Amino acid sequence: MTIGGLVAAVVLGAAVGVLGRVAVPGRENMPAWLLMAVGVVAAFGGTGLVHLSSLGDGGWNLWEALFQIGLSVVAVVLVAAFWPKRTGRDP
Repeated sequence: MTIGGLVAAVVLGAAVGVLGRVAVPGRENMPAWLLMAVGVVAAFGGTGLVHLSSLGDGGWNLWEALFQIGLSVVAVVLVAAFWPKRTGRDP
């Protein structure tokens, strides 16, 4: 993975995490840092999948960006779906 790939994974993952917070209604109790971290980790996973499938050529390519965005979106949606709801009561 090149420096450009690392930067792209961090930027795309964080952006998808922030957009996921906006796109998933009713989940304001989820910390923004969690969604950004999930997006970044999933973006790194997307880069790994591209390299394992030999779609990447070592530089920036469209497949890597698509896999990073796609896996980040799926991961953010899954975390939002399984995050416990706040009941309004103190434990």
